[in-house]
Amino acid sequence: MTNAPTAGGTATRSLAQITFALVGFLFLLELTSGIIQGYYIPLISDLVVHLGVTDADFNWFEAAQLLLSALAVPILAKLGDMFGHKRMLLVSTALTAGASWWLVVSGDFTTFLIAWALQGFYSVWLPLEVALIFDRGRRSKTGVSQTRRAAGLLVVALEVGAIVGALGGGAVFTAAGGDVALTLAIPAIVVTAVFFAILFGVPESERTTGRSLDFFGFVLLSFALLLTTSSLTFLRINGPGTWWVWVVMAAGLLAFIPFARWVLGKDDPAIDLRVLARPTMWPVQVTAGLFGISVLGAQIPLSTFAGTDPEVAGYGLGLSSGMRSIVIGIYLISLIAGAALFAVFSKRLSPRLALIGATALVTIGYFALIFFHDDLTQVLVCICIAGAGSGALVAALPAAAAAAAPLGQTGIATGLTNTTKTIGGAFASATFGIALATGVTAGVGTAASLSGYYTVWIVCGASALVATVLLFFVPKLAFADPVDVDGDGDQEGYFAETADTAPAK
Repeated sequence: MTNAPTAGGTATRSLAQITFALVGFLFLLELTSGIIQGYYIPLISDLVVHLGVTDADFNWFEAAQLLLSALAVPILAKLGDMFGHKRMLLVSTALTAGASWWLVVSGDFTTFLIAWALQGFYSVWLPLEVALIFDRGRRSKTGVSQTRRAAGLLVVALEVGAIVGALGGGAVFTAAGGDVALTLAIPAIVVTAVFFAILFGVPESERTTGRSLDFFGFVLLSFALLLTTSSLTFLRINGPGTWWVWVVMAAGLLAFIPFARWVLGKDDPAIDLRVLARPTMWPVQVTAGLFGISVLGAQIPLSTFAGTDPEVAGYGLGLSSGMRSIVIGIYLISLIAGAALFAVFSKRLSPRLALIGATALVTIGYFALIFFHDDLTQVLVCICIAGAGSGALVAALPAAAAAAAPLGQTGIATGLTNTTKTIGGAFASATFGIALATGVTAGVGTAASLSGYYTVWIVCGASALVATVLLFFVPKLAFADPVDVDGDGDQEGYFAETADTAPAK
């Protein structure tokens, strides 16, 4: 009578120890991801001078990296499900390290653009990490909650890394006497070092046998994503008056039709649309896309609004670049708080209600900015409310997708939250760029109109509100740990019925 519980307790402790070690090494990887994302921001003006380009040309770097992210993440995530998530982590880390070293020696626009785009392979790290952790916890009755807690820690690492990177980039450039190559070598060294940490410190996930890569399906998906994301980039750069931009956008949307017809006829498709149609999955993926609008699209408008001189434009905060950096830093800290607290509220309420609460915070924060933006205190309160919800969602969405995914499709499910978020960000970048450029305040130089900022805040708040409503359609027990209701040791409930099911035929 006592041996079985003891053995089970030993297995649980062993699993917890493995998970703790696993999360520790993945924490380093996400810290590196944050450093990459924050390090180059204070160097943009210096990189423009170094490459002999204009500020507007730098938009192409962001567009190229977002495009690669949208194309590469689903494919690498699927390959992770087939051949091992650690293996794909190593591949993507090696590619990111190679691109980072290429940036060091690149001295012209074209080579720097290619290297910058290839560095975007880091975008698959978080989905693969969540898939690895979920695989470790799948055999435990607390696997889902373990994944949520671990995802929260990874997002904390991500945001801490972003702060360290943003502070470190300018400091290293100054210490290096303005030597661009030496400054760019630092993130390359960090990525190279973390490759070996993953190689020797992270165990491989359990692979699913009998899988095949739907190559043609991914070709169709890549073509549709290429046209869609490219059209949004061209919309931002060329403006809504350019007719051929809308043609490219329509072609991108129509390209999803043959993709859907193809995958619905496959036993093991590139993306299983039947799984995406589940009531636990489609609201998560749609929420990720809507969330991308604010989390990827609102930071630059926030920075420009904070820098606008209110004595000249009649609005704005008139902050110096140093003070703007502090504001962004406070926003990032609110993201850290939201990510750290999400698991706590998930346990006390439920994962579904915690997700709804997170999207509601984003809604409240951005809608509040419409009425409260007259001084720094008001703006800080609003963005911290939105930031807390955003931090929770960064951690929660891939974990929720993993919990809702069948066996063998964890990586692709978590990866799709990144892809849809990227598409949402591309939409926001195009929409907000047009909104802020329309009706520029007369006599205020480059300052955008206040109506443009209203548009940004309304779109961010409205998209979060729609996500909040959609999450009410998720079953009440979704994303929760399974329960043994009859004492036979079997896991029962919604998660047990869906997560351990083979890919749909």
